[in-house]
Amino acid sequence: MASPAPEQRHPWRGYFFIAAATFCWGAAATFGKAIFNGSLFAGHALISPVVLTQTRTTFAVLVLFLILLLRFGRRIFFIPRRDLSLCALVGTLGVACSNYFYYLAVQKSTVSLAITVQYIAPVWVLLYMVGRGRERATLQKAAAALVAMIGTGLAIGVFQSGVKFSLLAVAAALLASFGYSFYNIAGPGLVARNHQFTVMFYILLSSALMWLFVDPPWRLTAQHYSGAQWEFLFVFACLSMVLPYMLYLSGLKYLDPTRAVITSCLEPVFAILFAWLFVHEALRPLQVAGIVAVLIATVMVQMRPRSAPLPDTI
Repeated sequence: MASPAPEQRHPWRGYFFIAAATFCWGAAATFGKAIFNGSLFAGHALISPVVLTQTRTTFAVLVLFLILLLRFGRRIFFIPRRDLSLCALVGTLGVACSNYFYYLAVQKSTVSLAITVQYIAPVWVLLYMVGRGRERATLQKAAAALVAMIGTGLAIGVFQSGVKFSLLAVAAALLASFGYSFYNIAGPGLVARNHQFTVMFYILLSSALMWLFVDPPWRLTAQHYSGAQWEFLFVFACLSMVLPYMLYLSGLKYLDPTRAVITSCLEPVFAILFAWLFVHEALRPLQVAGIVAVLIATVMVQMRPRSAPLPDTI
């Protein structure tokens, strides 16, 4: 008799790893908000979304390089030229775009608005797949898209009087969702052809190289950040990017994609809860309902019959 699949033997490990990853990502949003509003490092030079995104990516790729070199040796860095080019696109248009615009939305508005709008990314992925003929438009998927749009409107306060929201923040969060969508469209194909950590390394490397041109080192040093701020930025990169990505990828060994997606919905829950507890962001009941609607739509979009094959990717 064949032995059961890993996810059948130890699913609790998958849930633990992915929940831990979402905990880190949720906490990162609140730390970002605390940095932007001056709660952390009062009296020091301000850290902008550009600097937070740049240092987060750069420190992460340096740490990941050392980990991969020591653990796997030089062979882990081999990747076909075509996939290297695609990693560069994903790193710049996907990861760099989604990270920067997400933190810009956090700075200009609230954590709840930023993460809720970004979480409609599966709807953009669905529309792309249907437009390319890789998925069929079903009633369930159409309903999920409608629920996501209504939920987003509720979450940002479109249907409520007295709720002010920043158009810049909404636009930034939408751009973050587009970048995250591109990552989700191109990523599975890359991982199917290469080791997941190899893909992760080159995506982060391309993002870090892009930031070197956008914000050169001499401009960074001119900000006169303190030693404590640099230490924080390094730890932040490790705990908000290196550790959670490794936890999430480890969780995928024990859970199927559907259960992984459902578990990852803990990220906005953690982010919004931490923002409420530690930076005192208020939420109205209709906004909470909108956030819940977006999470439900996220699960609906990605639910497939067990017998249905996964869609092809670019």
